Amino acid sequence: QVQLVESGGGLVQAGGSLRLSCAASGSIISIYTMDWYRQVPGKQRELVASAPTGGSTVYTDSVKGRFTISRDNAKNTVDLQMNSLKPEDTAVYYCKAKVLIRTELIRYFWGQGTQVTVSS
Repeated sequence: QVQLVESGGGLVQAGGSLRLSCAASGSIISIYTMDWYRQVPGKQRELVASAPTGGSTVYTDSVKGRFTISRDNAKNTVDLQMNSLKPEDTAVYYCKAKVLIRTELIRYFWGQGTQVTVSS
């Protein structure tokens, strides 16, 4: 199978920056997309940013201009640079990958999540 390991969460003051990283390992033939999601208690998990292989990145409106998603395809990693953080960005952030694990077999995998807390 495939494991996704996130790192880089923490506590930061409003206006500050954090960088999240996610590394995928295991039975990977290729990765189609790597995404970042976030979730707060009582709410649905929401897509923050998506980085498809060979495609354009996508951001949810609330983070456009502040967050940047980037991938290293050779290392199977994805980062999320978060600038100008706001208290409403506080959430558990999850990495997700769409992975080809065998010929014609695609699966989705999630990381364990990393807490981001932005204080006002």
